[in-house]
Amino acid sequence: MNENLLEAKEELKRLEHIIYVSLKYTRTVDVINNALNRMVSTYDFVVDAFLEKAMEDKKLDSVPKSPALKAKKLAELYPDDPLIQKNLHFYFSLRNILKSAYLKRQEFRRHVTLIVAMEDSTVEVEIDTLVNCEKFIHYFLNYAQGLIDGIVEED
Repeated sequence: MNENLLEAKEELKRLEHIIYVSLKYTRTVDVINNALNRMVSTYDFVVDAFLEKAMEDKKLDSVPKSPALKAKKLAELYPDDPLIQKNLHFYFSLRNILKSAYLKRQEFRRHVTLIVAMEDSTVEVEIDTLVNCEKFIHYFLNYAQGLIDGIVEED
């Protein structure tokens, strides 16, 4: 199995721990921020795995240095794959959320929320949102593993 995919799986485990354990006891926006960082890190490893596979298959001459350029290169390699395109869009959205200034609502409560004002909308991230995002990323990781290694794991 690709080493980057193994690292992505480990990051996903850490993300699950943050969502299902840490947020249960420490309901703060800082923990939500940490979860978002883990999501971005998971995507970074998956993108690296795809680009490594492209290098092996001689579809790519060199790999860019920055994570954003790597993701754009992946989008160019798979322009007709809607799942990859959708996940890369989500990845860039996560990165934008993390770079933006945020507000807090109901910290230390069940509905703790990170609020970010974007150009055309307001993004609110709460515990339930993180759970849905984790499932979305988990599905994509299994899909990526199927494309890269030809192995599909059922959970």
